[in-house]
Amino acid sequence: MSTQPSTLLEVREVSKVFRSGPIWDRETTVAVDRVSFALPEGRPTITGIVGESGSGKTTLALLLLGYVHPTAGQVIFRGKDVATMSRQERFAFRREVQPIFQDPFAAFNPFYRVDHVLTTPIARFGLADSPQEARRLIHEALEVVGLRPAETLGRFPHQLSGGQRQRIMVARAMLCRPRLIVADEPVSMVDASLRATILDGLQTLNRELGISIIYITHDLTTAYQVCDRVMVMYAGAVAEAGDAEQVIRGAKHPYTQLLVSSIPTMDRSQRWADEDGEDATLQPERRSAGCKFAPRCAFAQELCWRAAPPLYRLEGDQVAACVLYTDRPVAANGHRGGTVDR
Repeated sequence: MSTQPSTLLEVREVSKVFRSGPIWDRETTVAVDRVSFALPEGRPTITGIVGESGSGKTTLALLLLGYVHPTAGQVIFRGKDVATMSRQERFAFRREVQPIFQDPFAAFNPFYRVDHVLTTPIARFGLADSPQEARRLIHEALEVVGLRPAETLGRFPHQLSGGQRQRIMVARAMLCRPRLIVADEPVSMVDASLRATILDGLQTLNRELGISIIYITHDLTTAYQVCDRVMVMYAGAVAEAGDAEQVIRGAKHPYTQLLVSSIPTMDRSQRWADEDGEDATLQPERRSAGCKFAPRCAFAQELCWRAAPPLYRLEGDQVAACVLYTDRPVAANGHRGGTVDR
């Protein structure tokens, strides 16, 4: 008797290394470094992956979607290794895991009307038994994301705003009835007035349709608003993770504290960050074999330069990779650089 896997998605010590340059003088870039986490099968969640540009967020998204394979580690979806899936398994995976990318225009072929991105998945995955049913599904999806079908369908991409194009991509993802949506900076290129509409649409998919969402962003404010859990990345590794309220309101890692302090406030008399504060780039010339944040950290100790700290378990399910917490127990998978959502 077979049983369903307890996790929808599990990332096991995943690393991705890129190599460039001539073969006799190769340069290596570690884009993702031993990241581990999991999403539960029966409890749809919105998990935020947060970090500045170059932290490895987009590379991790491509790994989760199976567009690139890890240099080390595994991405497991419903008990199957994405890298070794059969053709049939990969076809099902493509329907069950849907992307929403940062640039909504890049996802459209300018020679096709926008209807094409909606009718294609219906035809490919056999989601409707008749043209009438396909039309009904498309209209319902557009209305869920706040678009009027009569004003949207039949147009070319350049005839719609960036916000409209991005909402069409959310509707496209919804059409497939996926188990997981990987949204990479979905609101960074749309007007502030439309961000709430798109984010509300993602929350609706999560609450009403039971779709788990991985929300990738550099914006802690929107992550705090929509996410159940947050994982903060720095230079490809996990710096801190846990409940969104805990991590953002009670940041423990110096890098997370720096991100939180950089959030703009409504008070114009307050600076976003102190130029002479903790992000003073103290020893930029010294290369760290340990904590990657050490050159920027005002709390760096000699130990930080020698060995990468494990994830220490703090209050609740919050974890942080910092030697400031060596008096706390190491998380169960803390040596792997990630966190598991149980």
